[in-house]
Amino acid sequence: MPRSKKGKRGVSSKGSLRQEVLQLQLSGKSTPRSGRNGVKGEAGGSDDDLASDVLSHYSSASESASVIEEGTGGGDVVDEQTAQEETEDKLKQCIDNVMDKSAKVRVSALESLRQAFSSRLLLDFLLERRLTLSDCLERCLRKGGGEEQAAAALVCSLLCVQLGGGPEGEEGFKVLRPILSTILIDDFASLSARQSCARALGMCCYVSAAEDAEDLLKSLGHLESVFSSVYPRAEGVMPAVKAGTAPLHTAALQAWALLITLCPASHLNTLINHHLPRLQVCLDSADVNFRIAVGETIALLYELGRDINRDFEYEDSDCLCDALKSLATDGNKHRAKNDRRKQRSIFREVLQYIETEDFSEEKIRFGVEALYIDCWVRRRIYDAFKEVLESGVRHHLQWNPLLRDIFGLGAPLILDASSVKASKISRTERHLFNSAAFKARTKLRNKVRDKRADVM
Repeated sequence: MPRSKKGKRGVSSKGSLRQEVLQLQLSGKSTPRSGRNGVKGEAGGSDDDLASDVLSHYSSASESASVIEEGTGGGDVVDEQTAQEETEDKLKQCIDNVMDKSAKVRVSALESLRQAFSSRLLLDFLLERRLTLSDCLERCLRKGGGEEQAAAALVCSLLCVQLGGGPEGEEGFKVLRPILSTILIDDFASLSARQSCARALGMCCYVSAAEDAEDLLKSLGHLESVFSSVYPRAEGVMPAVKAGTAPLHTAALQAWALLITLCPASHLNTLINHHLPRLQVCLDSADVNFRIAVGETIALLYELGRDINRDFEYEDSDCLCDALKSLATDGNKHRAKNDRRKQRSIFREVLQYIETEDFSEEKIRFGVEALYIDCWVRRRIYDAFKEVLESGVRHHLQWNPLLRDIFGLGAPLILDASSVKASKISRTERHLFNSAAFKARTKLRNKVRDKRADVM
């Protein structure tokens, strides 16, 4: 029996394995589950402590609101309301701190908001304060330094994800898009700020301007102007690339790839014919992350081209496949071992799709549900949200109507206590079950490995 994966929820099977679990429990071999290390924030602490308090309060409030545990009484409901009020007060203080005179305080407040927005759904709270927060972010982007601009751009992305694709998000994007674009194309701006603005422009446009062709084309043009600076010039001469700009080019290319999934077929044909041969040349880039982004974008363009025309074929496909094979089997010792492993894995998938149209399906589990990534378009969309939400992406997949609508998951599932309890096992029980399964599997393998055993 295969070993259960970490985080997998299910009911343990009956029979011999269950008996061994009970025996392990009775024998006292199981070790008590240790608590998580952490420091609880105090009321008079720094903004980092404030962020910790925000997350811990919202975590407890969300869990108690989504699942009604056994033994819940009226006192628990009051405690939940009190905790939520305290958390909202802390978030209000964070928003006030974004307008503080001290740049250090503003950056710390933006980081606190980033953690809170990525970890929990705060739609009702933000709807009442979206104009105030938008004004604060606009001020940070216009007058702040590089670190502050980068943090503000990331919060802009999270704000759009929280508000969704409604009129509130569209209104905010109309105000912030020109500022994000200006910083993105400013050669004298901080590279970290430009990189963050590239991701924010792609995400905000995807969420809030999907139906606005003018904003979509403008955003595509600004992103293209950044990463196309590495395209070969006349007669195939490669341009001189400034040191440290590879992460910016990678972010701009990935944001551009996200937005082309919204383009109509007529515009896609032009994009494919223009960019595919130039991206092929960029496979020789010295930066591994940019090479991988180029390879994934090539596969995405192939997929979009085949969606338009089943007989789609790139005229220089033989040379492209040779370049992909070289990267899929790259063994150059001057490159880091982890970089080579990551590169080979990605380019094997890209080459496999271009040659056979096969895609390696990926399964993302969250709660009692699962999301299947079965094409390059869905992978680019999921990766974009994961880059913004980080570890909170599974929570948003479970509760955020925007993500559930994009991935076709339907309305959020509201489970009663009995359903959740039936599908969830404790970490200790899961450890005991895995131990029993491992012991049974070892006995079986030892028996088969014995030379005296009859192997059919």
